[in-house]
Amino acid sequence: METKPRKRKPVENWNGESVPAGMSQDIHFAVSESYSSMTVKIPIHVRRAKEDGPVVFVTAALHGDEINGTGAIRQLIQDNEFYPLRGSIVMVPVLNILAFDRHSRYLPDRRDLNRSFPGSATGSLANRMARTIFDEIVSRCDYGIDLHTAAIRRTNYPNVRGDLSDPEVRRMAEAFGSEIIMNGVGPAGAFRREACLAGCPTIIMEGGEVWKVEPGIVESAVRGVKNVLRKLEMLDGEKEHPDYQVIIEKSKWIRAERGGFLQFHVKPGDIIEQGQPLATNTTLLGRERSMLHAPFDSVVVGMTTLPAVSPGEPVCNLGKLPQGTKPKKLRRLRKEENGLEGRVSEELASSVLVVKPSEEASQL
Repeated sequence: METKPRKRKPVENWNGESVPAGMSQDIHFAVSESYSSMTVKIPIHVRRAKEDGPVVFVTAALHGDEINGTGAIRQLIQDNEFYPLRGSIVMVPVLNILAFDRHSRYLPDRRDLNRSFPGSATGSLANRMARTIFDEIVSRCDYGIDLHTAAIRRTNYPNVRGDLSDPEVRRMAEAFGSEIIMNGVGPAGAFRREACLAGCPTIIMEGGEVWKVEPGIVESAVRGVKNVLRKLEMLDGEKEHPDYQVIIEKSKWIRAERGGFLQFHVKPGDIIEQGQPLATNTTLLGRERSMLHAPFDSVVVGMTTLPAVSPGEPVCNLGKLPQGTKPKKLRRLRKEENGLEGRVSEELASSVLVVKPSEEASQL
């Protein structure tokens, strides 16, 4: 899916508010009205270089409870040295302000804003907000980065997702600097999918949990945003990359076979081999009932943080490693690196209790 070239709206003018070249400006634009008839506005921050160049949006909290990205964007805004050499950066700490105010993933009308793009001026609340966001942000930008976390009661190891059939999306995804790149166009109505179709190549980063601002995830997001901007020649400095990157074409949620209480044997980001134990299902008295194993060589992209499960509930999201990729080699590279990725894996593991499987349980 290649993006279409198109003419964008000027970034220097936002409904009468001006952002001169070489300046920064806080902008607020209306997206809806509250039950009490008050205007609901999204706050954004625009930074323009003196020299013309690409316009890039960085957004977060499209799902209102996913605020790791909010923390990352706030850090970028508060960094006075973070200024483009050319072009403009449009930073939006909270895109879905109505859901954010309710600490919710969803809008008050119970719809998912991230399934409502490009929206409609005469549709539902979600559709109308989506249309306004599309018209006011996407139409002004050449590239986009959207920051997400896992859904409630789950956590994600940092990964970038995008439609790699688009050369510009691939360039951004590889530049971001995550170990894991997941290839896919995204679901119908998703922000990044519709932005790409509208001619604005967009990637997303997934990392961490809802309702948290986690230091390692924020650092990963900030590093990734800066890497992309350096690739676009908007910032000075060397790009920071892990010692390896893998492109994941297929992922699978491994689900509980029986009800019970899980003992986890892997943590987010672990690189595992086919047949390796993932979790042991036990009774509340700790008696083993069954064990889940990895169906292929993979990386633990995400997992549940709630050990109590019923049959069919998701436990681990495994990204299948490309053919010929050796798990032991990747583990060794990360161990030798001893950098951000290893720290993030340990940090995310603090939300789950990971124990070694017993020899008896491994035979279940």
